[in-house]
Amino acid sequence: MSSSPMLAVPILIGFFTVAPLWVTWLVFDFLLGILAGMGTPLLRTAARAVMPFSETLGVWLLDSDFQKLVAVLLTLGTLYGIGVFASLVLGKKLLEIFEAILARLPLVQTIYGGTKRFLQSIRQPPAAGQRVVLICFPTPQMKAVGFVTKLMRDADSERELAAVYVPTSPNPTSGYIEIVPLDEVVQTDWSVEQAMSFIMSGGANAPEHVRFSHQPTDASEADAEHSSGQSTGASR
Repeated sequence: MSSSPMLAVPILIGFFTVAPLWVTWLVFDFLLGILAGMGTPLLRTAARAVMPFSETLGVWLLDSDFQKLVAVLLTLGTLYGIGVFASLVLGKKLLEIFEAILARLPLVQTIYGGTKRFLQSIRQPPAAGQRVVLICFPTPQMKAVGFVTKLMRDADSERELAAVYVPTSPNPTSGYIEIVPLDEVVQTDWSVEQAMSFIMSGGANAPEHVRFSHQPTDASEADAEHSSGQSTGASR
């Protein structure tokens, strides 16, 4: 009986040592599988083309491990080339023509346009404040990390509002869209990369200090003092 705890402790230590590596491998294996799937048809075509001249090279191209490696390299190289081409003047013009064609396809434009606007909103800072914020969600006593994607105004009160995307953990590709008053948003000094690391690690990669409570601006404090003075005068 006494040896049971002695065996359990090293097993737990080993589990917590291996678990992060295992999760990391699962994520990379998933991404490599996607990239390999994109380039595999090209490799199979190349294998059939070179098989009459070099059977060894053809067998290599049909090997699953070799396919993954070459497909990933080809896919990354293609993405790099597209990125360089899209930054050129000619590339931008062709991209505008391509997007104009997509704009005529209602369903495609909805998906493509929405995805592009979301990625651009995450990459670029908002007009006011920081991109990464904390909001009261799902209860007023709790805070959730979110990304400000758009600023707008209330049609009646002209109060400034913020559309905030609150991603789920550990998969940030799904989440919630919340519309909250901008003056109730807690600004942070986190970068997008720090926030994504915090979300994907389940909060393990968190800074030692974080601003949890909302600090009102000078204008908000002045309005509060003005309202307090009016209520005091009315009571007298």
